[in-house]
Amino acid sequence: MAKPGGTGNIMLQARRMQGQIKVLQEQLTELTFAGHAGGDLVKVEVDGRQKIKKIDITPEAINPDDLDELADLLTAALNMAITASQENSQAEMKKITGGIHLPGLF
Repeated sequence: MAKPGGTGNIMLQARRMQGQIKVLQEQLTELTFAGHAGGDLVKVEVDGRQKIKKIDITPEAINPDDLDELADLLTAALNMAITASQENSQAEMKKITGGIHLPGLF
């Protein structure tokens, strides 16, 4: 007879978590996180798995004499969107795992 909290229970919990994580990963592709810089001169959207979905650059953001500024704006907007996506993913994962860090899941 299996004891409560024994190996069988741990395996059941692990399978349940694995299923929840798979659902979460699918849901993350549907979420959108935005980043913007330079007073919305540059806008970026990424999904919950940090894949870039859209980049908008206004004509005012493009100065051929200072492309470094455009690069800085893009970098800032991308970092903002990716950070928001990562924070959301970590928070959702924490709900599933109860705060236990499981290497290799994200």
